[in-house]
Amino acid sequence: MSDKNDNPNDEVLCFCSGVRRKKIRALFMQGMDIQGIAEMTGALTGCGGCEWDIEYYLKELEEQGYRSKRS
Repeated sequence: MSDKNDNPNDEVLCFCSGVRRKKIRALFMQGMDIQGIAEMTGALTGCGGCEWDIEYYLKELEEQGYRSKRS
């Protein structure tokens, strides 16, 4: 039996701040852009290694038809 969690929503995209996909998606759906997500979570403020992954994930969400609730 494995303890490994294969749920993609639980994948950590920013290891410096421990931010997971589900948190990034939730904030995006609330209307935050990448800067707002960084300010709220601390993602992108450490080593910078997650920048491409988070940018790609937000683009992927948009391509899948998810839209942020921007005012």
